[in-house]
Order: sequence, then structure tokens, then C-alpha cells
Amino acid sequence: MSIAVNMNDPTNTGVKTTTGSGSMTGSNAADLQSSFLTLLVAQLKNQDPTNPLQNNELTTQLAQISTVSGIEKLNTTLGAISGQIDNSQSLQATTLIGHGVMVPGTTILAGKGAEEGAVTSTTPFGVELQQPADKVTATITDKDGRVVRTLGDR
Repeated sequence: MSIAVNMNDPTNTGVKTTTGSGSMTGSNAADLQSSFLTLLVAQLKNQDPTNPLQNNELTTQLAQISTVSGIEKLNTTLGAISGQIDNSQSLQATTLIGHGVMVPGTTILAGKGAEEGAVTSTTPFGVELQQPADKVTATITDKDGRVVRTLGDR
């Protein structure tokens, strides 16, 4: 069995299975409804005349096929939305190539430098101030809260 995907079809859930011979065996709402009606007709033709199918049983079966058909349509729609979101995220990520990106956070990762025991920042960072400032001081602390270094105007 293999998997075939058509990425350019926005209504496609993205996956249909194929048999070893290559014929498609995808299940959709129309195929499901057709199969259900065929089985229902066969059931009605072959029912026991002394105990025929009751109205509530028939109604239950019709409601079940409606539910399954609705779920199939919902899966198709969600698959299309998911594919569009994935494509959108990839496209947005490509616009960031060659640009600096700032993300909100409260910590900066630090790692060991070339010298034994030296700690260096592994990522350049910046600070966005809420309003203009005449004087800015950055205090660097270790995990215990002790001041390691103070940068900026004094």
C-alpha cells in the first residue's frame, strides 16, 4: 500500500490509500452513502417476514449514516484548513530569512565558552523599552539571584 497526496487541492484531506495494483480506494461521503443504501435495500429484501424491520430501527440507521456523512465532510474541511495553515506558516517563516527576530521572554540561555568555566551568551538579544529612557542599566544574575555583572550607564 502507498500514499498519494495532492497538495494543490484545497478540498483534499491530503491522504488516499492505494492498493498494490495502484487503484485508488479512498472513502468519501458519496461512496459511503451508496454503500449504506445498497446494504439497506439488501436488508429490507432479506428480512424475516415474521419479524420485519421496525420504523425506529430504520430511523436509527438513517440517522447513523447522516452522522457518518457529516463527520466525513467535517474531516475533509478540517484537512483543508490544516493544510492551508501549514502552508501559511511555511510562507511566513520564509519571510524571516536574513532578518533579526525578537520574541518575548524573561531568560537568556548561556553556555560554556572556549575557556574552561567561561560563560558566554549563545544567542544575541535585545530589549524593547516601554517608553524612551535617558539611562538604562542591565543587571545579570546567576540562578541563585547573585549579581554577576552590571551593564549600562552608571
